[in-house]
Amino acid sequence: MPAEIISGTKVAASIREELKEKVTEIKAKKGITPGLAMVRVGEDPGSVSYVSAKSKASEQLGIHSQTIVYPIDATEAEVLAKVEELNRDPKFHGILVQLPLPKHIDSDKILNTIDPRKDVDGFHPVNVGRLLIGEPYFMPCTPHGVQELLIRSGNSPEGKHVVICGRSNIVGKPVMAILMQKKKGANATVTVVHTGTKDMASITRQADILIAAMGRPKAITADMVKEGVVVIDVGVNQVGTTAEGKRILVGDSDFEGIKEKAKAITPVPGGVGPMTVTMLMANTVRAADMQSA
Repeated sequence: MPAEIISGTKVAASIREELKEKVTEIKAKKGITPGLAMVRVGEDPGSVSYVSAKSKASEQLGIHSQTIVYPIDATEAEVLAKVEELNRDPKFHGILVQLPLPKHIDSDKILNTIDPRKDVDGFHPVNVGRLLIGEPYFMPCTPHGVQELLIRSGNSPEGKHVVICGRSNIVGKPVMAILMQKKKGANATVTVVHTGTKDMASITRQADILIAAMGRPKAITADMVKEGVVVIDVGVNQVGTTAEGKRILVGDSDFEGIKEKAKAITPVPGGVGPMTVTMLMANTVRAADMQSA
């Protein structure tokens, strides 16, 4: 039987309805509007698109957002000064600096300057450390989205063997930290495989849940998974364009091959992608609630 398709679009829509209610509650009980400040440097098309999507989502949920745009030749000092100003501004409960930044600006230096209590991306070392010990201020958006997809689709990782393909600081490592915690919706046995792993397929075939986050199109094939596996595909790879100029996107797993074998699988697009912006909104609302406690 073909796999159940786990729709990130539907799950994200459900979470956004919950967030709308929470925003209304915060406004009524605390007299504040959750605020998100986004800093963008340059006109990278991907960055423009991502920030626009976040701004639109904020508007739909009743979150106040503002985008501060700097030209590509802005100095590191200018961006740092703005981040420090936003740290002090009570209107903004969350701060996001859109990556990538131009090469002459040290991304780590910028991200580390954000107040950890306003770091709604979850990238600050303080938040990374808190995540690892199981006491996060915020969970990084994409990894948290992966967990929510599993829980809300009825595929809780509790007691399961989860194999994560990829060890990036953005997805692989934080997903590991989230799912290994002794908590409801986690409590999994987690194995991480990567480019240095010998005979990777022998390990991926043991997975009850496989998370593909390698950054390579169709890297995980049907012969690398067992019957009944649940696959969460984080990858988004452009492999061409249609005659009409539309991008052809595929994930890090071979969707067509694996869907005949898996219990459930996320599509690309429409899987993990919609969850990332939604979890950013969730972190912003949480930040506002915490800062007004």
